[in-house]
This record gives sequence, C-alpha cells and structure tokens, in this order.
Amino acid sequence: MKNSISSTRSAIAALIFTALFSHHSQSEITDTAETEAPNAQREIEVLTIIGASKTINDVAGSAYLIDNERIQEFEYADINRILRDVPGLYLQEEDGFGQRPNIGIRGSGSDRSSRIALLEDGVLIAPAPYSAPSAYYFPTAKRMQSIEVVKGPAAIEVGPRTTGGAINMRSTPLPQDFSGYISAMAGTDESSDIYARVGGKTGAFSFLVETVQQNFDGFKNLSVNDEKQSTGFTTQDYVVKLGLESEKSAALYQAVVLKLVKTKHDGNETYLGLTEEDFANNPYKRYTASQLDNIKTDYKQAQLTYLLENYEGTWDLSTTMYNNEFDRNWFKLKSVNGISLSKLLFDPTTYDTEMSYLRGADTPDDALVNRNNARTYYSRGIQMQLGNNFKWDKVSLRSVLGVRLHQDEEDRLQDDDKFRMENGIMVLSSDGAPGSATNRVSDAKANSIFWSGNIGIGKWVFEPGIRYEQIKMTRNDYSTADPDRVDGPTKVRKTDIDVVIPGLGVLYAISDDWSLLGSVTKGYNPPSPGSDSDEETSINYEAGTRYLQGAANLSAIAFYNDYDNIVGTVTESTGGGGEIGDQYDGGKAKVAGLEFTSGYTAYNAGPVNFPLLLTYTWTPVAEFRNSFDSDYSPWGDVKTGDELPYIPEHLLQVSAGAVGSTWESFVNVNFTDKVRTAAGQGSILANEKVESYVVVDLAGKYFFTESVAAIGRIDNLLDNDYLTSRSPSGLRPGKPRQILVGVQMSF
Repeated sequence: MKNSISSTRSAIAALIFTALFSHHSQSEITDTAETEAPNAQREIEVLTIIGASKTINDVAGSAYLIDNERIQEFEYADINRILRDVPGLYLQEEDGFGQRPNIGIRGSGSDRSSRIALLEDGVLIAPAPYSAPSAYYFPTAKRMQSIEVVKGPAAIEVGPRTTGGAINMRSTPLPQDFSGYISAMAGTDESSDIYARVGGKTGAFSFLVETVQQNFDGFKNLSVNDEKQSTGFTTQDYVVKLGLESEKSAALYQAVVLKLVKTKHDGNETYLGLTEEDFANNPYKRYTASQLDNIKTDYKQAQLTYLLENYEGTWDLSTTMYNNEFDRNWFKLKSVNGISLSKLLFDPTTYDTEMSYLRGADTPDDALVNRNNARTYYSRGIQMQLGNNFKWDKVSLRSVLGVRLHQDEEDRLQDDDKFRMENGIMVLSSDGAPGSATNRVSDAKANSIFWSGNIGIGKWVFEPGIRYEQIKMTRNDYSTADPDRVDGPTKVRKTDIDVVIPGLGVLYAISDDWSLLGSVTKGYNPPSPGSDSDEETSINYEAGTRYLQGAANLSAIAFYNDYDNIVGTVTESTGGGGEIGDQYDGGKAKVAGLEFTSGYTAYNAGPVNFPLLLTYTWTPVAEFRNSFDSDYSPWGDVKTGDELPYIPEHLLQVSAGAVGSTWESFVNVNFTDKVRTAAGQGSILANEKVESYVVVDLAGKYFFTESVAAIGRIDNLLDNDYLTSRSPSGLRPGKPRQILVGVQMSF
C-alpha cells in the first residue's frame, strides 16, 4: 500500500496549490464538467438515448438515468457496482473489478454483455457489435459522467439488439470555462486509482483532456516458489476532445466535435476457478498452473460529430463518423493432460493426477496447454439522425429519422503453447505455430434505418418506433496450416438478414407528477456469422407507473418477455461445449417480473439531508416453455418449466446517505438472491448453485475548502466471502474488503 500511496503523491502535488486557493462551491467540485451553456439545449455534445429534449417523464417505457452526482458519491471504478442502482439488470461478477462485465437485461442473457446494446455517447462500442458482440472491451467506468438505461420502444433507436435494452455511457462533455478536476485514491492490495481532466473554451474553440490511471495488485493468492505473483491489472485510459461551434444565438447553430480515445489494459486474470473443497478452504486461492494467465488489450476510438440546429429549435441534425479498433490476447490455461478445465474442476477426484499438476506438481512435457487467444477487431461506420419538433395547441411531436451504415470484423489467429511444470514453474516445451489452433475471420455489414416519434396529445404520449436492419455476415475459416491465408478459405459461411423491429409505447399523465405507461416491442438478436441457429425473437411487454415530484420519486414497472426462440452461444467465459461461437436454439421461453425504484431526500432544506434510494427486481418467472435436448452445457436436456440459469428471483439494493455542509457519507447494501448455474427445476443441486449474498459498501467525503476534499471508500465493508459463479471453469469469488482513501480537487 505504501508504494501505491507514494505513486499518487506527484499527481496530487501538482494540483494542490492551485486547488487550495481556488474558489468554487461544494457542488462545483462534483459538477464542474456539467456546467450548462447559456442556452441549455445548445451544448456541444453528441446525441443520447434520453437526451435533453426527452426527459424520463416523457419516455413511454422503462428509462433510468444515473447522473454524475450519484456516480461521484462512491467514486466507483466498477461498472457492476454503478449499475446496481438500475432494476431489471442481472450482473454476473467475474474478476471482482468489473473489467469485462456480464450484464443482462430482463433475462436477455448476461454472458459478456453480448445480448444487449452497449454504447458510449450514442455509438455502439462492443468490439464488433454485429459479428462478435462479446464485450471484451468496456469503456473505463471511472471517466463516465452519466449512464442511461432504456428498455422497450426506446431501445429501437439503438438496435439491432432489442430483447433486453440498451446502456448508453455518456463521457465528459466539453466545458464552457477553463477548469480542471482530479480524484486520486490509494489503498489496500497496493491499489491506486487516479482520474484527472483539464479543459476550457476560448471563443469558438473548446478542448478537454482527461486520463484514468489504475493499478490494482489483485486479491487472489498466487505464489510461485513462495514468491507472491500479482493477480491484478493496470489500465491507462486517455481521452482528447476538441470542439468548434458557432455563436449560440446564430440563426443556424453548428458544432463539430472530435473525440479520440486510447486505452491500454494489462491484467493477470484467469478463467480457472476452484474446486468446492479448495473454495471452502480459501476462496481467494489461485492454482499454480495459472501463473502465466494474462490479458493484454489495446483500444483506439475516433469519433467526429457534426451538429446542426436552427435557432427556433424546430429541427436538428446529428452526423457521427466513428472508427473503433481493438486488439487483445488472453493467454490462459486451456487444458491439463488433454482434459478441459471445466471437466477437471467438476470432477477433481477422477482427475486426481491432473489436479496435482494444477497445484504445482512436476509434469511431463506438454501436459499444460495455454492458448494465445488473440483476436483483432474493428467497428466503423456513419450514423445520422434528423429530428423535427412540432407543436400546435395541445399537440406536440418529436420525430427522429435515423440511418446507420456500419461494418465490423473479428479476426482470430490463435495457437497453443505447451508447458511442463518444473519445481513450481511453467517451462515452455512446445511453441505452437501461428494460427495452428484457430484461423478464421468473421465480418458483418449492416445498413439500418429507424423512425421514432414522441407524440403528445393533452395528457397522452404515444411513442411509436420502427427499425429496419439489413445485415450481411460472413465467416471465413482458413487452414490452421496456412497462417498467411494465401490459399484462401477452406470454408465460407454466409448469413443474410432482413428484419423489421417495431414497437409502441403509451403514457398517460394522471397529473404533472404521476403517470401510467405501457409498451409492446419486438425483441430481436441476430445470429452469429455462419450460425445454423435461428434468430432470437420475442415479444416484450411492460406496464407500470412513474412518480416524480421534488425530493421524491417512484417507478414500478411489470415486464413480460415472451420468447419465440431463445438462443445460447458457446463462449470462453461460459463454456457450453462445442466450438467457440457455436449457437443453440432453445425455443420458447418466458421471463416475467417487476422493476421497482423509490427515492426520497429527507430534510431536504435542513443543515443535514438524508437521501434514500431503494432498487428492487423481482423475477418469479424465468423458464423454458418447451422440452429439448441440447449439447449446450448451461442448458443440457431441458424439460418444460426448467428455470433459466443465472437469473436470481430477488435483487435488492438500499442506499442511504447523510449530507452536511462540509461532509457527506453514503452506504450501499446490496442483496443478490441464489441462482442455479444450469437449467432445471425444483431444489437446486449443490454443485449447480450459487448461494445468495449481501455486500455492503461505505463511502464518505470531507471538504477542507470549497475546492479540496478528502475521500474514502470501503468495498465489502463486512468482508463477506461469497461465490459469484461456477463458470466457465470452477468456483469464482467476489472481491473481499478493499479500502481506498484519497483527495478530490477542482480548479
């Protein structure tokens, strides 16, 4: 911990003098980047799902906003912990830090967040959103200013994945005045977490530069010859934004925004879990044979956005060109003596010899196989949205017509290296040739168009939407003996899709504060390139009520997703049997439940106020409606009524705070119900069960001046040991107690 604290001092010292003598209010410390322009509707900012012109009150469907004030209460770096505020989301922890989150919405499936739409500033950000949507890249949560989550008809504007919904992360907007901000924290496990930004505006030009620097040593115990090895990660994230805009009073307002992102990540992470016995003895143990497991990633993003709006605000146009490139190599243990890790960890008694190898016993040559799971991706395109606003008497209309031309690709050139264990150290015994394990390229070209409307007639709001997607996907398999691909593909598989995705939402305002809402939407997920599986389709219904008034708010929405065909995909992170990317049809299924949130600030005008927030998801129904036999291991042989895996019936978070004039403190209490890890019904088998658990987080701030605050956070305050999953290979723990302290400053 001493090394981490000292590593933050130089960054803190550079700003401390300026910060001590700056004069900003307490709210400005947390909201410097949120300063509004003189004309609030004319900010240099890309379009969002909800956006300034469509507040939550106006959305005829489920919509949630986690604002910057809420995000900064805990200064979380883990997107899983941030998203617990939103009901209807199922979060399957993996590494304890949220680096590669598994997010599902209303039973969509959570594996690597591949069944939902993920966006940053309104642009799809999965490495290859159509051909390989698994989110091995995820934007650095620490630099996000707000997060929007929508389901129902609002997700049609995003597409093509509308089964669950969409999550849009909003990055820091360009500032209107010169300002800077830093949050620097250090703590246990030699951890450091620094976020800093500086930006300003002069005349028509504005700029923003920001960075996140994270170093976490990890909480798992891995020793090689009694020498402790890091099981953590480092992340270096850089963002540059440049803006040029006309006068806000111009008859025709114009703005251009260039956004550049560079993110490098180096993590000593593994897919190898533990046996039941080892987990019970020490849940944070890592087997010696995982000593070389490591993932390195390099992400580059370039976005150029042009905004055009007339002075009266009756129409607006947004055009964004984007190019995202992502390289990754996850070098990790794949098998022992030819036995897969999932089979080995499931039955350690039968494979006693292989288990001894995992624990560090000497092995013959080639007994341990590590795969260079290397992939390169790109995602690029252009999207345009034309909005029109019309009002006559008690009738208002917001109409948006959008077009997206997109293409993406995933390139796999992978090989296996083989090792022997010698005195607890893995020694290379066979070096695999490039492409000798997997050699293939998948790509997609997609043209889409959508129209959505928000029609207000008196107390009624109608929100129709329709999306058309034309998708052409190709998978080219090459010989594993032809890494340069000079002989061309050995097999070519093509998938052509034309699909129409409609939806309709209706809202009725009982009063200015209270409304009723309901919607019906077609849920859709395209198949993988070359898949023999059918498209995933469903009809999604929701109905509920929403109340927003002053310091109080409430939302209660019942949902029902009726699957005509649910699809399972084999991935490294879930296993599943078969080749990575294979898909399986699950036929009919249904997921039904209730999303509930309620917030209230007690003594809002007093010297101390007490904000309260409750988030609850109840999912009593998540089951198959037909019987079938499947080689997909999370499902297996399914009988009608079998419950879907990894969907808890109850999810609850209670958040409470106390805010004074110079201090504030907050606590989050999160409960996750038990889940089954494989389809089934009745009592859950012990080896297919993840027990319920409670995690308590605590955070606080003390303001020395109006510009300088001490900050601290304790994750898992009670230091509970808990199991998060049994996939892909063995039992995996949640993060134990972690303490972080630091400073927060603005100028």
